[in-house]
Amino acid sequence: MPEIIFAGPDGRLEGRYQKSREDAAPIALILHPHPQFGGTMNNKLVYEMYHSFARRGFSVMRFNFRGVGMSQGEYDSGQGELSDAATALDYLQGLNPTAPFVWVAGLSFGGWIGMQLLMRRPEIVGFLAGSVSANHYDFTFLAPCPSSGLIIHGSQDRICSAEETKGMVERTRTQKGRKVEFAEIEGADHFFSGKEEAFLNVAETYLDERLALPPEGKYFE
Repeated sequence: MPEIIFAGPDGRLEGRYQKSREDAAPIALILHPHPQFGGTMNNKLVYEMYHSFARRGFSVMRFNFRGVGMSQGEYDSGQGELSDAATALDYLQGLNPTAPFVWVAGLSFGGWIGMQLLMRRPEIVGFLAGSVSANHYDFTFLAPCPSSGLIIHGSQDRICSAEETKGMVERTRTQKGRKVEFAEIEGADHFFSGKEEAFLNVAETYLDERLALPPEGKYFE
């Protein structure tokens, strides 16, 4: 699990990278929760999602947004962090120029950033997002959503109710052949404390089902 430092839009960014043993493996980028509320790339679920993709043969990276850990810069209310994520994906693709497709996964703030990133990057064919707060963040940019993915929410999330996020998912339009799905973890809070295994079971089941489908060009239908 090599430590990496790469040039970001506002200074160096710190990450962890694991290269697949397979040639032309897909790649995955994992994004952490809010930098101003203790979010780092070492968040337990970020760490576990990183390894979930690695076990499935992906070349995978997680990194610290600007101002977190050894990453330089200052928090920028999402705009700079989106630039960080785009730069991280560029760097990851540079390390894996023959990767056939990309997945992005994120928790809370990281999920919001990831969903913005997929609107800009057609090579992203799937996403996993936990605890995206429909009451705090504007998701109207999903017009329509170009990739299929799964949003997971806890029934006891006190930052944003599961009903609000589920409503956002139901209102989201998608491109033809794409679908955004919603799963609720009973008894889980915003960070799935004590429910991490339940979160991972749902996320990995969805990921395995998607990866089992035959590819259609760069995408999974």
